[in-house]
Amino acid sequence: MEEIITVTDLKKTFKLSRKQQKIEKTNLNCKVALNGLTFSAYKGEIYGLLGPNGAGKTTALRILSTLIKADEGEVLLDGINIKKNPEEVRKKIGFLTSELKLEDFFTPNYLFDFFASLHDVPEEIAKQRKETLFKKFGIDRFCEVKISNLSTGMKQKVSLVISLVHNPDIIIFDEPTNGLDVLTAKVVTDYLEELKQQGKTIIISTHIFSLVEKICDRVGIIINGKMIVSDDIKNLTANQDLETVFFNIYKKEVGEEE
Repeated sequence: MEEIITVTDLKKTFKLSRKQQKIEKTNLNCKVALNGLTFSAYKGEIYGLLGPNGAGKTTALRILSTLIKADEGEVLLDGINIKKNPEEVRKKIGFLTSELKLEDFFTPNYLFDFFASLHDVPEEIAKQRKETLFKKFGIDRFCEVKISNLSTGMKQKVSLVISLVHNPDIIIFDEPTNGLDVLTAKVVTDYLEELKQQGKTIIISTHIFSLVEKICDRVGIIINGKMIVSDDIKNLTANQDLETVFFNIYKKEVGEEE
């Protein structure tokens, strides 16, 4: 298989304010978010990241998306070093996070056209792509409705469509179904599988075991910033379901640390 994403020994530490120290219940003035994270993802596969809150999943995805820089380590996306060539990397990736906030005043139509222009998508291609994606996700009926007047699910679908405006080869989604109703979540997951069939490489972070078991080819389990296990779903769930596997690994890891 062709290796598209290579993550090697990523390390990231954040400074903590006094307020954050109280929230984290620690006297330390810094937090280790990633501690030697290493994994790979291949062309035409969906790779899932599982881990408890604070494990480092979102930090890892933000580094891959060039939003923040790692303290140490290396990431290659389709052979491109993200530290040396972040602009080239951004042309190849689509990044979606549930924390993305669309400007309330604008409409889906305007935002799609705006981001298409940012990515230098030719006008005719952008028009065709918008028509296809808007119809697939039912956005066409709301294309001139301000974001502030859209439902949570519709906002998420608009965010997803905008992240794919330039037809990226690498798709990075942080909690893609977070806050969505079951019908909207199915539309999103079905489309992820469709993108996989197109040969896209997809990484998703989620806390939903059933979603990982359904659509992911491989999964990585992150605990305290470390990749504890990275394997094929079929191998991990040969004898028991993924939730049981995860909690057995988690208990063992936490027990060892204590």
